[in-house]
Amino acid sequence: MTDTIPSEHAYDVVVVGSGAAGLAAAVTARLRGLSVLVVEKTDKYGGSTALSGGAIWVPGNLHLDAAGLDDSRERARTYLDATVGDRVPAARKDAYLEHGPRMVREFHDRTAIRFMYTPGYPDYFPEAPGGMPRGRSVEPRIVDFKRLGALRHDMRRAGLPTYGLIMTSYDFRFLNMVARTWAGRRASLRVGARAVGALVGGRKLLSLGEALIARMRLSLDRLGGELWLSAPLTGLVTEGGAVVGIRCAQGGREVTVRARGGVVLASGGFSHDQGLRAKHLPGPTSTAWTHASPGQTGDALRLGEELGAATDLLDKVWGAPSLCPPGERPFFLVADRGIPGMVIVNAAGERYANEAAPYHSFVDRMYAADRPDATTVPSWLVLDARSKARYLFAGLFPGQPFPKRWLESGFVRKAATVEELARQISAPGLPAAIRRFNGFAEAGADEDFGRGESAYDRYYGDPTLPHPNLAPIDKGPFYAVPVHPGDIGTKGGLVTDGDGRVLREDGGPVPGLYASGNCAAAVMGETYPGPGATIGPAMAFGWAAVNAIAGALGPESDPESESELA
Repeated sequence: MTDTIPSEHAYDVVVVGSGAAGLAAAVTARLRGLSVLVVEKTDKYGGSTALSGGAIWVPGNLHLDAAGLDDSRERARTYLDATVGDRVPAARKDAYLEHGPRMVREFHDRTAIRFMYTPGYPDYFPEAPGGMPRGRSVEPRIVDFKRLGALRHDMRRAGLPTYGLIMTSYDFRFLNMVARTWAGRRASLRVGARAVGALVGGRKLLSLGEALIARMRLSLDRLGGELWLSAPLTGLVTEGGAVVGIRCAQGGREVTVRARGGVVLASGGFSHDQGLRAKHLPGPTSTAWTHASPGQTGDALRLGEELGAATDLLDKVWGAPSLCPPGERPFFLVADRGIPGMVIVNAAGERYANEAAPYHSFVDRMYAADRPDATTVPSWLVLDARSKARYLFAGLFPGQPFPKRWLESGFVRKAATVEELARQISAPGLPAAIRRFNGFAEAGADEDFGRGESAYDRYYGDPTLPHPNLAPIDKGPFYAVPVHPGDIGTKGGLVTDGDGRVLREDGGPVPGLYASGNCAAAVMGETYPGPGATIGPAMAFGWAAVNAIAGALGPESDPESESELA
């Protein structure tokens, strides 16, 4: 069927979604001299990227080379083979290792998008063949929000509990030990001095995912790209089987926009659609547990399927074990699961996993270990007063009490003894589990699940202890909080090739249609190899998709210079 497209809205590239995937595609379009429109469903740009840590996992990029890491494409491919395996075609893994470093280099040279190496943040499976204990992750450089001018008012904000402090993920690793190490105290001084300097200088600093989105939006604006907010995608327009435009709602009416070169879908997954979650994901599952940005209800997935696009990995999420206080946003447990003096148990009070494991793996284990007689959804995280006083936990500083509302509502359970706590949460096996864990802590080896054996476990552990992730749970009062299998996004979606082209079930492309980010089936397959293995591919395949479009259209690159944008 052919739709008539009015010519008043026509661009070389139309991008759906304004997270890292969409903005990377849009910035690349302008660098290639292509006109581009980004349409965003919600009234804020930034997507889930703005709510994230903002890191990218891109082996072989210039920042890793500058840090002197002993890495190579062959080593990175070995690692992907060991972690992702053959769940993803070899050509797509190779394409990522090719596109990623080139994307980072071009954005560094020609835009305001800047990263820096995060020293020592390990790959999530550093002991696997090709893994790197020193890590391959880079994070966005801090940026002054005021550089965006009026554009800053429409950016999605993370609202993290940082108490006015601006910290990088590198800072956070040490601040987590502010009550334990001199490195932690020095980090607190560094972060405090940064805050004072910004105040005196009249700057408003951003870090993490907010910094990445601010840098990408600044780059797009200076390159002359266009972005519409509150413009949800309502349809794809086709001619002769090829996608040649989109329909979206804007200002209360439906608008049709021609895409002369192609449409890039970058609108995220279906984390906020309970029906799709129930259909595809393991249960129980709930939109209340997701950290994904609003508006991610599977729009691209549905429209792609209508055109016969293949799909994959729809039963997978980017797992994020989370605390979900009533009436509040979920809290992502990252470093919190690496501290000593803490365990996570099922409803019967039994440990079932290495608590310090990478978060994605831990959520997989939550579902795998779930039993009718001992559910893991939710599980219970149990810690004692010593750990509560020593470490950051759930966004609270060492020794800072739990919010009164958490205790009064019963979200946090508190007891003088482990036995009393076990009765409160109806977990009869808890005292025995704590005694067994305490024995492992004293001996210095977790014989059940190997907690502390990986460099990743120890990254968030206490370096002042002989065994950084193990300490007895024996000082009351004792606390228990429920943990749910949250997510930072779904990871299944439309199948694409190495240039981001959406593929049909027979392997052929849907002409004119591309996808990147969480609306595309993840190049990382069923696993999560390292910090930023979501955003890195989202950006790289957005970049690659527009390169493919530019190659077909054949324009000259736009001669923007680094000095104009940095």
